[in-house]
Amino acid sequence: MAVQLDPQLMDILACPCDEHAPLRAGTPSDADADVLTCTHCGRGFPVVDGIPVLLLDEATPPTRGQADSH
Repeated sequence: MAVQLDPQLMDILACPCDEHAPLRAGTPSDADADVLTCTHCGRGFPVVDGIPVLLLDEATPPTRGQADSH
């Protein structure tokens, strides 16, 4: 199931890492994953019952080449 969050919420959500980069729904390999992915570091943050868990300790590390280059 794809992440379905209010577009206004998606506009203000950011990765809790130091760069505070925007998040996108899904992962590069699975657009329907219940995950928000950081556009800078590539960490994946789970969405549980429609609530994003934006804790670095709960994030999945990026896979090789997953993070966008800047």
